[in-house]
Amino acid sequence: MIQDVSPTPAFAVCLAAFNGVRWLPEQLDSILAQQHVDVRVFVSVDASSDGTEDWMDQAAMREPRITVLPHGSHFGGAAPNFFRLLRDVDVSGFDYVALADQDDIWFVDKLIRAHQEILRSESDAYSSNVLAFWPSGRRVLIRKAQPQVRWDFLFEAAGPGCTYVIRTGLVQAVQALLHARSEEVQGLGLHDWFLYAFARAKGYRWVIDERAGMLYRQHRHNQVGVNAGWRASIHRVEKVLGGWALGQSVLTARLTGLSEDPFVNRWSDGRVMGLLWLALHAGQCRRRPRDRMIFALSCVALCFVGNRRR
Repeated sequence: MIQDVSPTPAFAVCLAAFNGVRWLPEQLDSILAQQHVDVRVFVSVDASSDGTEDWMDQAAMREPRITVLPHGSHFGGAAPNFFRLLRDVDVSGFDYVALADQDDIWFVDKLIRAHQEILRSESDAYSSNVLAFWPSGRRVLIRKAQPQVRWDFLFEAAGPGCTYVIRTGLVQAVQALLHARSEEVQGLGLHDWFLYAFARAKGYRWVIDERAGMLYRQHRHNQVGVNAGWRASIHRVEKVLGGWALGQSVLTARLTGLSEDPFVNRWSDGRVMGLLWLALHAGQCRRRPRDRMIFALSCVALCFVGNRRR
């Protein structure tokens, strides 16, 4: 599935924005300053109240490498906004598609590094660790580059979507699905998780880089962020015990053609024996050892919660 790329690789950067005026100038500057690559930025703005639409229109008038998609849609979250970009942007003239949040800061070699790693590993897609930073000046390396395991893609992403760089051929395969099954896709809550799952399920190769390529801004408006702290932990527990996470795994399996796979059939109905079996196979489901333990305990806890609901 590997495709040739041009000597100076061309990137379509898909940026989803919402009430982002305070961060967009720094983020866009860091994208447009990427070295040794050709960059064009496509922006989709979720209906905002801080003037983001007007600011982006003015930025596009000043900078020909910025294209703003028509305004007026209310997406209600990052996932549908990114799916809109992936569905509607014509990527045929580019070597790669990269995803961008509105509030990060990219290192100047982020994209050329991704290109080099994709070529080195003969992969179809790339993600990386990130360096999280806070207004206080604190910085923490967030590691996502643990070795991939057989079924991790049904239960977690390859890292923050803002690190993703994907060959155009793979993106076009995703586009075909987005057009053909648009109603089902609306049920997906995390675009980055689904993109990783689609690639792995369809036999594409994905490399996760140990090196961080960007500063990953943390603030109270983050939709996901680094998932650190007690509030984030409570939020994750609620999603697991409420059945949302398992439902997302089942939907992802269905959309990627794996719903009839024997592995998926063992647990997709949410019954106790299937969940206990899944807990025993946690090593195939999450990359990080600590996450495997949490995953197994979550499966066991979901047995009791689900049994009480029946």
